Amino acid sequence: MSTSSRTLPPEALDEWALALRQRFELGADDVPISLILDLARDVANGVARPAAPFSAFVAGLVSGRSGGTPEQVREAVAAIVELASTWPADDHTEEG
Repeated sequence: MSTSSRTLPPEALDEWALALRQRFELGADDVPISLILDLARDVANGVARPAAPFSAFVAGLVSGRSGGTPEQVREAVAAIVELASTWPADDHTEEG
């Protein structure tokens, strides 16, 4: 593994999203970057950082099983964000 930073500047993230769309024949609406980044932020802050990528996966799984439309993705994300906003932080997170 490289010792270089793995943080992507916004334009590199756009390039990565384009590569994913091309590889999997997806439209721009199929890859809602801001929505998923907001989901990751909200879950990381409301539950725990490791829960963020897992929650993004679950949002994709749930929306895919429902038909996979952009609206179904937004609905799954909204449900996860709502759950994260009510998650009791004192019982489920570590300090540090």
